[in-house]
Amino acid sequence: MNRSGNHDQDHVERVSLYAVHALPAGEVPAAEAQIAACTACREELAALLPVIGSFVFCPTDVLRPPTPLWDRLARRIAAEVGQEPVPAASRGLAGAEWQEVAPGISVKLLATDAETRRVSMLVRLAPGTDYPPHRHAGIEELHLLDGELMIDDRKLNPGDYSRADAGSVDRRIRSETGCTCVLMTSSEDILR
Repeated sequence: MNRSGNHDQDHVERVSLYAVHALPAGEVPAAEAQIAACTACREELAALLPVIGSFVFCPTDVLRPPTPLWDRLARRIAAEVGQEPVPAASRGLAGAEWQEVAPGISVKLLATDAETRRVSMLVRLAPGTDYPPHRHAGIEELHLLDGELMIDDRKLNPGDYSRADAGSVDRRIRSETGCTCVLMTSSEDILR
């Protein structure tokens, strides 16, 4: 797809927003018509879907406070802002689950930002699992919640934080014990 012109760039942006379900509902029919009529748009969507497909689920359990704590916080916040408390049951997307994106690797999406091409997710590695080597397209931040994780020659324990600069490469990522981490990274990281 030629992305040099505004028209083509507008198409790429609309296809990308359509792929991540970020278009306003009123713009979806026009985007679907554009994709149906444009071979380059269909190719762009086909290239995006496998990547996006691995990040489409929201978390429902790991970072959620227990219901009694949520209820107390919701009441306190509601009292301060003069609104009704948000009930615990309304948080998150109903039915969201972990998605296994590769053997032993599961993810839950926390947030995406199409404009900055950033993604925040929970990543869970089963015991004895390697994560694919990759080059960081942007800054990567990782906070280990449980288990142990080796990133090249560095060992991370629960509570540890790791930051990698854009352009850097993680050659070997492995967990012997299994682990869960919060990962904030570019959606354009290059897996090897």
